[in-house]
Amino acid sequence: MRSMRSMRMRALTSPSTTTRAFVLRQRLPLSFFLPTLLLIALLASGCANTNGSGSAHGTPTPIAPTGPAATIVFTGHTGPVIAVAWSPDSKLVASSGNDNTVQVIDAATGKLVWKYAAPNAGNGGNDYIFALAWSPDGKSIAEGSDSGVVRILDAATGQVKATLNGGQNGIEGIAWSPDGKRLAWGTGVNTAQVWDVASQRMLFEYTGQTDSIAQIAWSPDGTRIASASHDGSVKVWDATTGKTLVTYTGNGAPVWSVAWSPDGKRIASGTGAAGAYNPVLSGNSLRVWDAATGKTLVSYTGQGNTQSYALAWSPDGKHIISGGDTKVIYLWDATTGATQFVYRGHTDIVFGLAWSPDGTQFASASVDGSVHIWRYQG
Repeated sequence: MRSMRSMRMRALTSPSTTTRAFVLRQRLPLSFFLPTLLLIALLASGCANTNGSGSAHGTPTPIAPTGPAATIVFTGHTGPVIAVAWSPDSKLVASSGNDNTVQVIDAATGKLVWKYAAPNAGNGGNDYIFALAWSPDGKSIAEGSDSGVVRILDAATGQVKATLNGGQNGIEGIAWSPDGKRLAWGTGVNTAQVWDVASQRMLFEYTGQTDSIAQIAWSPDGTRIASASHDGSVKVWDATTGKTLVTYTGNGAPVWSVAWSPDGKRIASGTGAAGAYNPVLSGNSLRVWDAATGKTLVSYTGQGNTQSYALAWSPDGKHIISGGDTKVIYLWDATTGATQFVYRGHTDIVFGLAWSPDGTQFASASVDGSVHIWRYQG
């Protein structure tokens, strides 16, 4: 069993994996007739996909244009930024990471609203905050730390309202139920926990996976939870009983990121690993699949064979943004898998992505220590 802290820290101190493309060139004899050359060109244009983006059936698409530069670049953190979350009214953005802080900024100006510094707790005096979620009513922010503690902060002031001690090693992902009454989070010891917020009591522990749970997501209707694990699975389970409903292993490698479609019918998941686990050097994938049956619907290839640490679905359900090792954010069609835009500006791994609830913007968090806010190109 490996420490979630060491897993994350190695990810942040090791260079990102780079995929090299080798292009084979063949010199053709001058005696080839023009029709032969035209046939070769046509075959190449129909089969090659140098951009790597395409539909679920591998249909090539034109190279995606670069989206506009970020409207806001916030550099108030003093270390890698891992998580990012929007307020329900789309006016504020919260971020957290390896500097042991949660910081909230104005999404329109980038101005710091407040900053919370976690008390030092073990790990050499650090309490890295890897997980962050804004409550549906906008009044609270939940943060999950490397020490296994979840704190609920007042969203207006940053003051601690409650402390929930999960007693587990490292919290990577955290999510509120849609009604705001419960919190679910994944741990570094192969389990997930569901807590009642008002009573500050654990309702049950989910034990359906055999390795660390990296990310967790609650279905829009509040009845199901999806958890992504290093064991290579995404489990969909009943949010009340913990009964496993669907097991998806279509990614074929350790799974790091997971997100529900707004209608709750589909799930997107992406692969990745780091730290005590070796990075996934081959077989990386991004998939969209049926949440009820586990059937793969889309295989996105726009990122190539790179790890995907972050995913977010647009509120209108039409697009997905993803990011990871390449330092680039990809905006792609959730139905066809075609890349629409790529967004460049980060200089290191992208670990967090979140779409504004009003659907007009998205925010990204990176190991380069910055938070970027981008305009949605629909």
